Amino acid sequence: MKAKKIIHAVFMISVFALIVSSCKKDKAEEDANQALIDEVNSSGYTYYQNGTLLSGVSPSPHGSFKLRFNNIAKAALDSTGELPVGNSFPTGSIIVKELFVGTTLDQFAVMKKDASNANAGSGWVWAEFKPDGTVTYSAANKGSGCIGCHSGTPNRDLIRTFDLH
Repeated sequence: MKAKKIIHAVFMISVFALIVSSCKKDKAEEDANQALIDEVNSSGYTYYQNGTLLSGVSPSPHGSFKLRFNNIAKAALDSTGELPVGNSFPTGSIIVKELFVGTTLDQFAVMKKDASNANAGSGWVWAEFKPDGTVTYSAANKGSGCIGCHSGTPNRDLIRTFDLH
């Protein structure tokens, strides 16, 4: 009888520990996504090609978009406004793809260069969310659905836009 109580107590403690761990993980994921949302909504960005709405080009799944860079990313661009082949963006670079349906902003696809971030995949933190902040692709996915397509050639630090537009 005493052994059953001990086993039951150990089981209950284990379940409680799993619940607490899961809550902490969910909170960390939520915090990571919110940090990106906050950075995307801050100022100091420069638009690629003066903010022209660009048409989606195969193989991109994103459709029509505008692309913008924070000041850190912008500093890595050459006089044509592109990252030279073989170069890399510095840590802290943020690239925001504003995705449109018709003329309506529908979603943001975000890449932040931060190889030390626990959510990074191939050196970048990847996320997508709606303008209201609803997350549609979590940073916790570590770019698992993005990196394959972004790994094309020529190598421009996983950014494809320069070669498609």
